[in-house]
Amino acid sequence: QVTLEESGGGLVQAGGSLTLSCAASGLAFSRTHVGWWRQVPGKDREWVASASYGGQILYAPSFRGRSTISRDNGASTVTLQMYSLRPEDTGVYYCAAQSGTTWAPAGDYHYWGQGTQVTVSS
Repeated sequence: QVTLEESGGGLVQAGGSLTLSCAASGLAFSRTHVGWWRQVPGKDREWVASASYGGQILYAPSFRGRSTISRDNGASTVTLQMYSLRPEDTGVYYCAAQSGTTWAPAGDYHYWGQGTQVTVSS
């Protein structure tokens, strides 16, 4: 079966940085689009960033310029480096995978991890 496992979440002070990692298994990672999402209690899940298997990268406006998504096809992993963190960045971060040839960065994803908690204190 397909599994996505996030790690790297934790508590960080405002202005600090954090790197999240996601390990994928059970799918053709090099032919799969990947993305990161965040969910805050009481809110819908929000798209953060996405990387296509063709090398394209897009960020949500609130994360553009202070985060970096990258993928390692050989290791079947995707990471999200976040900088200048703010308390409003707090939430559960999920990695997700999207199969197919058409890239929809903020669209529907087929596979999801269990999430990792990120808490930014002021």
